Amino acid sequence: MQDDSLLLIPAIDLKDGRCVRLRQGRMEDETVFSDDPVEVAGRWVEAGARRLHMVDLNGAFAGRPVNLDIIRRVAETFPDLPVQVGGGIRDEDTVQTYLDAGVSYVIIGTKAVSAPHFINDLCLEFPGHVIVGLDARDGKVAIDGWSKLSNHDVVDLARHFEHDGVAAIVYTDISRDGMMSGPNVAATAALARAVNIPVIASGGITTLDDIRALLAVADEGIGGAIIGRALYEGSIDLAEAQRLVDAASAGSGT
Repeated sequence: MQDDSLLLIPAIDLKDGRCVRLRQGRMEDETVFSDDPVEVAGRWVEAGARRLHMVDLNGAFAGRPVNLDIIRRVAETFPDLPVQVGGGIRDEDTVQTYLDAGVSYVIIGTKAVSAPHFINDLCLEFPGHVIVGLDARDGKVAIDGWSKLSNHDVVDLARHFEHDGVAAIVYTDISRDGMMSGPNVAATAALARAVNIPVIASGGITTLDDIRALLAVADEGIGGAIIGRALYEGSIDLAEAQRLVDAASAGSGT
């Protein structure tokens, strides 16, 4: 994150080649928003997006990339747009494949928790390109598609990965994701205060007021906000939200 402004990051979740949203990570509880993810990416670029968040949902369950061709097409179509990708990234070869496809950042979730040394290895091999996704409920990290809670404390793990050299942490409060109930601003800010790398808020961002709430604590280390369902259902207009963030950034002199 180049400056102190809040980066608004539209999410494109891919399932069977289409753009969908899930509720609380359940594959069977999906809403299909488009059959053309490249067109959707173009819509967000036109509205002012400065980064894109893509998730290979099939890949997350298969443990390997499934929607790679679509992600590559998006990266090739919008070469100036940094893309961060998660879902099914389990080895170095997959990371290399994504970076070769034009992706800027890979997001490691379950494997970061189950095999922490993997993150250390990745950060040495691909410095500046590794983000860890920590999904938590009540301060404990969830794994395996949110089906179980680990005993790991989210702050302890985030500090560990910061030491390894990750570029950022994507923090999702899984009780809020896809439920349009507002982000857990207090928990996100508490995590951001505990580390010196950017924390990207994810889950539940529904209205411009939610973005205002994140802007109010952005200087504590919240570097970005991933917005999903709210963009597709129209409760947030990305161009309007971007203007709000830009105005706040100009007002603070960043």
